[in-house]
Amino acid sequence: MYPAKPNEPAGVAPVTGVPVGGPPAAGQWSSGLFDCFDDCGLCCLTCWCPCITFGRIAEIVDRGASSCGTSGALYALLLSLTGCQWIYSCTYRAKMRAQFNLPDSPCCDCCVHFCCETCALCQQYKELKARGFDPDLGWHLNMERAAGSGAFYPPAAQQMGR
Repeated sequence: MYPAKPNEPAGVAPVTGVPVGGPPAAGQWSSGLFDCFDDCGLCCLTCWCPCITFGRIAEIVDRGASSCGTSGALYALLLSLTGCQWIYSCTYRAKMRAQFNLPDSPCCDCCVHFCCETCALCQQYKELKARGFDPDLGWHLNMERAAGSGAFYPPAAQQMGR
């Protein structure tokens, strides 16, 4: 229980912008692959419209370089024409793992997305939430929110040119 402050009900956790229990540990996923039912709304959205969840993830992982709509539309096109959308989405899991130094567990990214696409997308979405992003807002509004709160997001991984 949290001590009550004036004008706050007793036992309510203060809103700090940091997930309850603190930020995720380095090198670990904040939730398991099969914890998708912890958020039933996200689970239903991802089950029936995975292109929306994927588009939101892609915009944050790409740091605004691609829009939610464009990524989601390409995902939907691949799903409807080939059924191989999992190849596209697994590349974003790999990008996300590299950005946050996450393990490729329980198995490689392609296997996770081929066998458990919906669970993988839910896990990735929840990971972004646990790290302080709100995928519903998109990259630019997340950056405006971070600028207003003084939070800092590290730059995208860079490689040295030759």
